[in-house]
Amino acid sequence: MTTFDDRKDAFENKFAHDEELRFKAMARRNKLLGLWAAEKLGKSGAEAEEYAKSVVLADFEEPGDEDVFRKVRGDLDASVSDQEIRSQMVALLAQAVESVQKGS
Repeated sequence: MTTFDDRKDAFENKFAHDEELRFKAMARRNKLLGLWAAEKLGKSGAEAEEYAKSVVLADFEEPGDEDVFRKVRGDLDASVSDQEIRSQMVALLAQAVESVQKGS
């Protein structure tokens, strides 16, 4: 029975580790998206950082990406398309995952 318990524990630990990395990558993506949107809004410095934090916090409203998308979509004017925002979300997620995997 010990071997099965060890395997079960190993799978549970891996799942917990993977979920932690996923959470970190999504939070990093949301911050990067917030900084990108802040630049579009003409914000810089501390004001841009505060806006980026508000985008990260928007992700806790509901599961999935739609809450983050709605936040950014609502703040940006019509010169930025929905497709551009969604493309940035995909590109920045890839960048965030790579960054989290490298440990930086």
